[in-house]
Amino acid sequence: MRAQFLSGYILLALLFLWSLIAGNFEFLIYAGVTLALLGFLHYTDVRYQHHASVLWMFDIWIVLHILGGLLVVGPAVLYSFTLVPIIGEPYQILKYDQVVHIYCYFVIALLVYRIVKQITRADVSFTVLATIVVLTACGIGMLNEVVEFLAVVSLPKTNVGGYENTLLDIVANLLGALFALPFFRRYG
Repeated sequence: MRAQFLSGYILLALLFLWSLIAGNFEFLIYAGVTLALLGFLHYTDVRYQHHASVLWMFDIWIVLHILGGLLVVGPAVLYSFTLVPIIGEPYQILKYDQVVHIYCYFVIALLVYRIVKQITRADVSFTVLATIVVLTACGIGMLNEVVEFLAVVSLPKTNVGGYENTLLDIVANLLGALFALPFFRRYG
């Protein structure tokens, strides 16, 4: 097993444990989803040989995710913390949550590029390939928002924001995928 996967599984075990100790059932759900995603990457690694650096980036995202949802800073978790007050209420830009979304979907786009590049014809243009990758990364981001919605409707208390938060997450996901464009050839 590659070190990046072992590290990821250990981090997820810590996430499960910390969530249980904190009584944070929302993050138990997210830990399960993240485990499924890491398992998918592990399974597909045999065929697509994900770039080692990008897998380490994914592990870093797991750490950022754990801290965001479980580390309390003042009255709320780190995900709620405004890093740089660019725009105030009701949008609260730039929050830790938005930065982590940008970073996560930057990494997801790099992972998706590696797969899509290998399963498409050699004569497919970079523009077509990049469009497919960005839209796929955004689609994965939409699934993340569905999981957040399911947490909101099934748990009595979550730290998921409202409509503005969901849309800001979607915009951050798109930005992250777009920021990955110049790095596709390097990590693909």
